[in-house]
Amino acid sequence: MGTPDFAVNILQVLIDSEYSVVGVVTQPDRLVGRKKVLTPPPVKKLALENNISVFQPERIKNNYKQVIDWHPDIIITCAYGQIIPKELLELPEYKAINVHASLLPKYRGGAPIHRAIIDGEKETGISIMYMDEKMDEGNIISQEKIEIKKDYNVGTLHDKLSLIGAKLLMETLPSIFSNTNKSIKQDNAKATYAYNIKPEDEKIIWDKNSEQIYNQIRGLNPWPGAYTLLDNKRVKVYKSIEVSNNKSGQPGEIISIVKDGIIVKAGNNTSIKLLEVKLAGKRLQTIKEILNGNHPFEIGKIFK
Repeated sequence: MGTPDFAVNILQVLIDSEYSVVGVVTQPDRLVGRKKVLTPPPVKKLALENNISVFQPERIKNNYKQVIDWHPDIIITCAYGQIIPKELLELPEYKAINVHASLLPKYRGGAPIHRAIIDGEKETGISIMYMDEKMDEGNIISQEKIEIKKDYNVGTLHDKLSLIGAKLLMETLPSIFSNTNKSIKQDNAKATYAYNIKPEDEKIIWDKNSEQIYNQIRGLNPWPGAYTLLDNKRVKVYKSIEVSNNKSGQPGEIISIVKDGIIVKAGNNTSIKLLEVKLAGKRLQTIKEILNGNHPFEIGKIFK
């Protein structure tokens, strides 16, 4: 049971393994892009390419008979995107497990990769856990850590964690089927939550210091993208770097323009250099490219 790209590697290792995937549950096809093209989830594409039955209920809590009819020995979920009813969690002999992209109990919820980077965490990882009725609160079966390097963005970390998740799953399944794993309860007192990214999370608050802004930008790159306003027009920011610049200015003010970037004052007397942006109605470009033509950047202008 999974939906986005993150879950594709999980399904692929199961397809390539000695186990038999009797069915895939994923979200319904959705309209995507400006042209509103009806698009299947990535997991569905992989399933159909391998002649695996696909079930796409709008609300699985109200429509899950198909899963019962498959008589699964185990349910494996990864970024499925819906709450699974108790009847299904208790259906299989080996229960239901989840591949989650954080070191539980930290970052329970739907956006653990984004939130870990935005919060400036130095490490994260994969947790494989038994599922219960509450969100990401089941017993932990196995975990693997990964360092969050300073230059990682959401795309980088997403891809690395997806591969780690697939590998850890295959290492963990034998202990589940032999009933030899020693799962442990989570310490709820240490729980934190990674709620889905909202539009207000995407707006850069220039009163924050340069490190916080840098982490926000990379924590939203490549999707959905951080943004700011210049001349009341949206500028999406995808790449930046913290810099030392002692010029005076107020938070959000362009204090210097150099050949490869624009330097903006942040909070606490810090500064940040913007390197890649997307102006309204334009494609994603480096600042260096933009500066070679007509552009809206001027020293003294203020991002809001």
